[in-house]
Amino acid sequence: MPVSGRRLADIVRRFAGIRVLVVGDLMLDRYVWGRVQRISPEAPVPVVHVTREEMRPGGAGNVVSNIAALGGRAAVCGIVGRDAAGKQLTDALARLGTSTDGVVRAAGQTTQKTRIIAHQQQVVRLDHEAGSGPDGASARRVRDFVLRARRRYDVLVVSDYAKGAVGPDLLDALAAARAREEFTWVVDPKRANFAHYRRASLVKPNRDEAAEAAGLEIRDRATLRAAGRRLLALWEAGAVLISRGEQGMALFKAGGAVEEFPTVAREVYDVTGAGDTVLATCALALGAGGSLEEATILANHAAGVVVGKIGTATVTAAELRAAVRRS
Repeated sequence: MPVSGRRLADIVRRFAGIRVLVVGDLMLDRYVWGRVQRISPEAPVPVVHVTREEMRPGGAGNVVSNIAALGGRAAVCGIVGRDAAGKQLTDALARLGTSTDGVVRAAGQTTQKTRIIAHQQQVVRLDHEAGSGPDGASARRVRDFVLRARRRYDVLVVSDYAKGAVGPDLLDALAAARAREEFTWVVDPKRANFAHYRRASLVKPNRDEAAEAAGLEIRDRATLRAAGRRLLALWEAGAVLISRGEQGMALFKAGGAVEEFPTVAREVYDVTGAGDTVLATCALALGAGGSLEEATILANHAAGVVVGKIGTATVTAAELRAAVRRS
């Protein structure tokens, strides 16, 4: 059944009252912008003349940024290091109006990704991260905070970047809690925890993650549908939403219903963080009373806006409403 633009706009307007708890791997994204005018005499590499630098919350922090940009009220739970980057990241999240009560400061360094961009193109990325994940005590503090706090929020988001903030203890505890009572819980999965994403309302893998989790190469519509059905059973999920890049999205619901949504992106400059935008939009739409189909349509439009921007970007509620009107 077609969904009216007015209905979608009404859902977006309700985003402002939705409280979302985001738990996941927090990172600091640094952007170094510049221009290239010559090649280095020291090696065959471009010399970037720096014109500006910027820091943004990355990883699960980008989900928080998208929720804030769309008008939602976010709180965040994760782990940062006791270093300057950790303070910069926590301060940046707080400036978004986000509650950081669930952020755990631990030994080790905060994960940082530095992207050097010249003439609207990424030249290189530099990663700083600890060789091992967080200590067990820090991960337990994350788990305990989420289990205590989740009832204060309309939606729980798990943004797993496989850095250790999200693990089997937390996921198994959430699956057990959801077996006892209903709550809206959406997940962006990663390989290390494929066996533990049970009973979520919605799990949102990309095509490669879906193929690996299902143990099935996705080559065409038939294998896509086989993978989706297999993941519904594996994860005991209310729904699985497979993002497929330029091919759009496919929504699989418990009970057998399948619907495909073609991409609405007009221009694609950078896909960095588009999955975070989809996750944030789905969470807010479901929290606002939207159906799974309505949440997917809005997420598809939000992704179409954000891939037209450079870097880890966000989409505002006004931009999303405008995108819906254009469709």
